[in-house]
Amino acid sequence: MAELLKIYNENPEQNKIQKVINTLRNGGLVIYPTDTVYGLGCDITNTSALEKIAQIKGVKLEKANFSFICEDLSNLSDYVKQIDTATFKILKRCLPGPYTFVLPGNNNLPSVFKKKKTVGIRVPDNNICKALVSGLGNPIVSTSIKDDDEVLEYTTDPELIKEKWDNLVDIVIDGGYGNNIPSTVIDLTTATPEVIREGKGSVEIM
Repeated sequence: MAELLKIYNENPEQNKIQKVINTLRNGGLVIYPTDTVYGLGCDITNTSALEKIAQIKGVKLEKANFSFICEDLSNLSDYVKQIDTATFKILKRCLPGPYTFVLPGNNNLPSVFKKKKTVGIRVPDNNICKALVSGLGNPIVSTSIKDDDEVLEYTTDPELIKEKWDNLVDIVIDGGYGNNIPSTVIDLTTATPEVIREGKGSVEIM
């Protein structure tokens, strides 16, 4: 059964953050808040955890379009090819924020993603996310948790999330009610930015 762990976004308690980090390091799966919808994530370096998430989502791991949750833009070059000044300015302007940017992947990607030419990068404006990635020392691989409900696509109540995901994950972080609008996805590998999905982030900023 999953543990429901209350963490306050304004001032995340270090001992609780460390508990989640330890779980991630040990190959655990965690549901956590972002600046948009709640996400399901694991340590990017743990292949068995990545495979668990792919299995839950019903996709082949090497074909999965997971996002990489980063603390800021400083470790972008770890997984992304060198980008031009115009692209960097867009990232700087929009992040941290409710966007996922598709960028060209480099050769440092984890072995399971080696065949992928692009990666989705997220830097959520959320203190819990930042603390987790900072303490972990590398990105969290993430995917949104979707609902089967036709009316409400994303569950926003952490207690209901725990109820549904109880046997699939190790920790559900209760960071308060989530948003039910996902991130805006923008492809920056094309000649001009291409909006793949319009979500919470304004596309006017492009």
